[in-house]
Amino acid sequence: MADMESRYKKPENYVNRELSWLDFDYRILEEARDKSLPLFERLKFLSITASNLDEFFMVRVASLKDMVNAGYTKPDLSGMKPSEQLEKIGEKTHRLVEMQYSTYNRSLIPALKANGLRVISHHEELTEEEGRLVDEYFKENVYPVLTPMAVDSSRPFPLVHNKSLNLAALLKKKDGDEEEDLDFALVRVPNVLPRLVEITTGEDRAVILLEEVIERNIQSLFLNYDIITAHPFRIMRNADFTIDEEDAEDLLKEIQKQLKKRQWGEAIRLEIEENADKRVLKRLKKELDIHNSDIYEISGPLDLTFLMKMYGLDGFDALKAPKYTPQTNPAFLNDDDIFTNIRKGDILLSHPYESFDPVVDFVKTAAKDPKVLAIKQTLYRVSGNSPIIAALAEAADNGKQVSVLVELKARFDEENNINWAKMLEKAGCHVIYGLVGLKTHSKITLVVRREEDGIRRYVHLGTGNYNDSTAKLYTDCGLLTCNPQIGEDATAVFNMLSGYSEPLKWNQLVVAPIWLRKRFMRMIQRETNYAREGRPARIIAKVNSLCDKEIIAALYEASCAGVKIDLIIRGICCLRAGVPNLSENIAVRSIVGNFLEHSRIFYFENDGYPEIYMGSADWMPRNLDRRVEIMFPILDEKLKEKAMHILNVQLSDNLKAHVLGPDGIYNKIDRRGKAAIGAQDTFCKEAVEAVKAASEEVDPVNLRVFIPAESVEH
Repeated sequence: MADMESRYKKPENYVNRELSWLDFDYRILEEARDKSLPLFERLKFLSITASNLDEFFMVRVASLKDMVNAGYTKPDLSGMKPSEQLEKIGEKTHRLVEMQYSTYNRSLIPALKANGLRVISHHEELTEEEGRLVDEYFKENVYPVLTPMAVDSSRPFPLVHNKSLNLAALLKKKDGDEEEDLDFALVRVPNVLPRLVEITTGEDRAVILLEEVIERNIQSLFLNYDIITAHPFRIMRNADFTIDEEDAEDLLKEIQKQLKKRQWGEAIRLEIEENADKRVLKRLKKELDIHNSDIYEISGPLDLTFLMKMYGLDGFDALKAPKYTPQTNPAFLNDDDIFTNIRKGDILLSHPYESFDPVVDFVKTAAKDPKVLAIKQTLYRVSGNSPIIAALAEAADNGKQVSVLVELKARFDEENNINWAKMLEKAGCHVIYGLVGLKTHSKITLVVRREEDGIRRYVHLGTGNYNDSTAKLYTDCGLLTCNPQIGEDATAVFNMLSGYSEPLKWNQLVVAPIWLRKRFMRMIQRETNYAREGRPARIIAKVNSLCDKEIIAALYEASCAGVKIDLIIRGICCLRAGVPNLSENIAVRSIVGNFLEHSRIFYFENDGYPEIYMGSADWMPRNLDRRVEIMFPILDEKLKEKAMHILNVQLSDNLKAHVLGPDGIYNKIDRRGKAAIGAQDTFCKEAVEAVKAASEEVDPVNLRVFIPAESVEH
């Protein structure tokens, strides 16, 4: 057995986490290149690849560079040292960027022009009339905002902020010698102005980017100089920071201090337009202390995230996918209040197919209800104008006991969460900042209500954040219940978070970092044992990421024992699928669609007595060992059927699913001769039909799409 276990843990049986993440961005890029999609949806996907890559560099690449700088050489689970990972990441990212701009220049720009939108790539392409409009716009709107920054002996090279877009210019005094008297200057492209400037003069619409407007008029910023050359550039800085929470007397102040450092962390990536003047590039390299391998020469506009703004342009609805409106869960198609509906039985919500409104209503109603004594909630990421935050503040104002755990360490939402924490404290809420050394990533709300038959606890548990905006874009599940055992566990969770009380036992919930890993390992081992005994054994897991070595090794062992394992993994997957004598019983698929797959669902066959769980945790060391996470069971038989249906439809998807091969490459499914099944489209249609059926008193289960067993890809 020891030899078997060591075989499962050999480095060659694992994929590097960072390279697997880049594969995910390639899958998104594939959607941008798919000509069967509406044109503006392709713009959106290309924009997403760019924003993903930014975060990847600011956090993951930055972390690897820190390791190299610190002399850290320990290999990862795939056997690669940090320096080797950086080299492979650089190679793969350069190829990805080339594909991004090939897609943009060769496919999207001509298609936009053919559909009545001309994207002016360079200001020299402007017609005379367009040039006049651009110059007018610059004079009235842009010029007053700009601050030209000369760089010389008395004015040092300025701080170039993380992710900011700038123009670097070489200047010559009017009476100077170009060979000897060149000066260097920077102009920051202001992010307070729209980057996309529309300059329509005829029937066809035209847009130009703000940096091109500035470059066309840059002479007006340096009147005593001739402009030799000017090029847009952009840098990415190390935005990963660590906090010694034991020594931080005030966590809130410490995080505020660290946030400022993001603007001047180490430069880890420089983007500059292709064929830029070598003198400009040399100066930037020197001032930013950046290596050749971290320079990306771009054949097009820098920072393709502006395409999301282009997606928002009015008048192009025919080039976009029809908007979907989340439907009401049939359990709420009545006049009863939310507490009455929950008492009728557990309710499983599936977002964004079903509306997030019941979750908001749950907190809003509790805030006003005179029978409600207390509301307790964890908040990780919330929307900019959160109705849930407003309801919690109102509840405190109404004299209820309100306890809110606001996770200040939610990456890139720290500032937002600090502001919410201060506001809630002012409103009279008891605000907790989480546990030292752990992020609180669980999604749980507890409402304590005094009723005729005594105190009753109502609980919401979710796989996603309490964010009403992203709930329209991310696929997530949520459970509303007044199950006494879950209510008791929920109370124990909040007592653990706010005090030091660790419960002696849990009834139904499984909580990380202490108990969750052990439970997963036990359940995987149980399936393995059943398979060896010839009893029914199967595992289905839907997660965002799988990179935990212990979990993967257990899955390899289960596969070799004969357990059929289906994994639906959106992003990172460090497991090798379909490898003979290792993982031949494991199939891995990734679904990339209009909505971001975000729910976590776990199915264990359990010798014919299936168990289904949902939760906030992925199969990653950080989730299992360094975060407070909650996994909850689906106990109601009808809700189990609903959860199983979600998994079966996703396993049947042959439209948006990419299947991982033994060679480590993801491929779309060849569906020749088969009816197209798109999981997200299916769930949208079913949610609409369920609302119609509820008014006619038809069981919505009968309306679900029938998936023949042979269509499930394995």
